[in-house]
Amino acid sequence: MLTGEFFRAGDVMVFPTRRMRRSRSRTIQPILQQFQVAKTDLVVPLFVDETLSKKRPIASMPGQVRYPVNGIENVAQELWDRGLQAVLLFGIPKKKDAAGTSAYDDQGAVQKAVAKIKKTVPDMVVITDVCACEYTDHGHCGIVGQTRSGTDLLNDPSLELMNRIAVSHALAGADIVAPSCMLDGMVGSIRSALDDEDLEEVLIMSYSTKFASAFYGPFREAVDSGYYFGDRSTYQINPANAREAFLESQLDAGEGADILMVKPAGFYLDIISDIATLGLPVAAYQVSGEYAMIKAAGRQGWIREKEAVMETLTCIKRAGADLIISYFARDVAGWMNEE
Repeated sequence: MLTGEFFRAGDVMVFPTRRMRRSRSRTIQPILQQFQVAKTDLVVPLFVDETLSKKRPIASMPGQVRYPVNGIENVAQELWDRGLQAVLLFGIPKKKDAAGTSAYDDQGAVQKAVAKIKKTVPDMVVITDVCACEYTDHGHCGIVGQTRSGTDLLNDPSLELMNRIAVSHALAGADIVAPSCMLDGMVGSIRSALDDEDLEEVLIMSYSTKFASAFYGPFREAVDSGYYFGDRSTYQINPANAREAFLESQLDAGEGADILMVKPAGFYLDIISDIATLGLPVAAYQVSGEYAMIKAAGRQGWIREKEAVMETLTCIKRAGADLIISYFARDVAGWMNEE
């Protein structure tokens, strides 16, 4: 047995005096855990489809469904009873057009869902995705037209569309609007539009750092938002560009964003950490592709799903996220309630 002597590495005591395994016993480790995911950290994404009369499974996202508008308040109540306090709504409309007009219809899927949820579960925090990709027949996130490099998303004409969408959601009762279109100036434009309607108490959670990721594929099936030409690389961020990613969030913070978001989450922990230094609350979106991979590997028996989910969420929180948008949120709350 080693006795008497100890060694120093600089000013740090090392073995045998410093034994790191002392704090890793099964009884001690839980009380020393530095980061822990709580139910109040989680936001539940919900897909609301105004064409449905009953829920429809999403094949590429096992366990996830599209919900009809009627009854969405019961879904919210069930989530609230589990201890989950925030939802993020996406709408699937009956009709699409080039201008995304259904997105700001006051009788649209999201607008009706917001009103139903707030009436039944008034303390539920209702966040709405502000974008046009589900509502346009071309699948892009706003108004498209001719640019110097060809047909593409037009920035400034699309801002007015985002303003109308955000205001319609806020008037329906949304607590937070979340523009996801990655338009230059979108936060400042929406803030002005909300304030002009005396909606200054509505928060903006900006998808401020959203990458042109390969991991959005299942989501596009979930909301029928696949694009019919080109791609979104002219308005979403190249995954290789960390400086640009930071600047995007810095600009949105300056325009008045209340919450900044990094999307995707699990492969961009360094970006989450950088964005957290701006001093605003940070949300991170564990996207559909991340969900689908964990689900697929779990079903094959290659990983233990529950442990993998909790590890990924804990790492996202450790990186600096205050809110985590995850399709696993309902499951996580259930697991916590069983403990």
